[in-house]
Amino acid sequence: MSEYVERVYKHVVEKNPAQPEFHQAVKEVLESLTPVFERNPGYEKQKVLERITEPERVIMFRVPWVDDNGEIQVNRGMRVQFNSAIGPYKGGLRFHPSVNLGIIKFLGFEQIFKNSLTGLSMGGGKGGSDFDPKGKSDNEVMRFCQSFMTELYRHIGGRVDVPAGDIGVGGREIGYLYGQWKKITKRFEPVLTGKSLEYGGSLIRPEATGYGATYFALEMLKTRNEDFKDKLVAISGSGNVAQHATEKVNQLGGKVVTLSDSSGFIFDPDGVTGKKYEFFIELKQVRRGRIKEYAEEFGVEYYAGERPWKVAAEHGVKIAMPCATQNELNAEEAKALVDGGLIAISEGANMPSTLEATEIFLENKVLFGPGKAANAGGVAVSGLEMAQNFSFTAWDSQTVDQKLHQIMINIHKAAYQAAEEYGHPGNYVMGANIAGFKKVAEAMIAQGHW
Repeated sequence: MSEYVERVYKHVVEKNPAQPEFHQAVKEVLESLTPVFERNPGYEKQKVLERITEPERVIMFRVPWVDDNGEIQVNRGMRVQFNSAIGPYKGGLRFHPSVNLGIIKFLGFEQIFKNSLTGLSMGGGKGGSDFDPKGKSDNEVMRFCQSFMTELYRHIGGRVDVPAGDIGVGGREIGYLYGQWKKITKRFEPVLTGKSLEYGGSLIRPEATGYGATYFALEMLKTRNEDFKDKLVAISGSGNVAQHATEKVNQLGGKVVTLSDSSGFIFDPDGVTGKKYEFFIELKQVRRGRIKEYAEEFGVEYYAGERPWKVAAEHGVKIAMPCATQNELNAEEAKALVDGGLIAISEGANMPSTLEATEIFLENKVLFGPGKAANAGGVAVSGLEMAQNFSFTAWDSQTVDQKLHQIMINIHKAAYQAAEEYGHPGNYVMGANIAGFKKVAEAMIAQGHW
């Protein structure tokens, strides 16, 4: 790191103690930017790094609600509005017991550059609560969401801050949140994305992150005259992203051999396709069951309490798509995958590879699509949902999918060209960070010292 970058990073760590995920995200971005500051000393003079690593606004609030037993429960809600230089704050809400300010700041910081890469007018933000929707009744979830929005509503709006879903926040939660916002404000505008089709949602939004990560992987593979056809693919997770990444990989001729949830993973050497894929979707979308039930149904291996990467490596998986959560793939697993012949990894989750794992992939010339580029499809279609809402129209599936595909091609091109321009060809981490950063930095400087 340059002296300037190192000084700013040290200041971020000192100023934000006990927030390791945020520190990790800042370090990953800042390490990539050293060549940018060498060429553009004006960024240091304008204190761009000091400004971009400090959120514009952090909102924290209590969320009291009543459970089905009549007991009052209290959770903590938060929204980090990180940067609005190129558009309204945009980023999901996460409801999970692990949610804390450091994680929300990490996600919001990543979102700045991810949204910049889409080419759409969206700034970066993130929010959520330590509320756990698992095991709660629909009425309990509704009461929580209504209480959450009763505080949050005053800070968001279609041209101010537009939250979406994330872990623990799906169509049900978005519906309850939107209903409360509309009841309080008496307005109809795209203040939330990920809505149901009946009241302004977009086709292809549920599929967007998984499709987008697969499209990005395909673009990387093309640079080496490769594709998905007949290749073994390891996917982690079994939620929305994993489901639709599996669907798109199947369409492109690949074979998905692993899926996981918080309890363990399955290995299916014949691939999750056809009737097996239909069972998987019904299991997760309708019955909300465990991935172990897939193994029981089809007689395949189930590994309790483990992650799929080492087993995937033993079977010569060529493409990995971590689609579960942050830091789910470590250095030891990365080395195993490389030794097993991995050629590409496309991150469907936010920062699923540790910094050490990322380093191993890059050192071994594995095509590595970082989350801020590879999983930007979700927020891209959220932006398209906003465009449809503002124009009071709705596009068909083919139109949205074509626009998504083109956005992912454009993101790949921007990252690829930035990496080449700054002397690190093929390094999509540097390319994505540089391309995303420069657009935001130039907008910040153009708008003065705000």
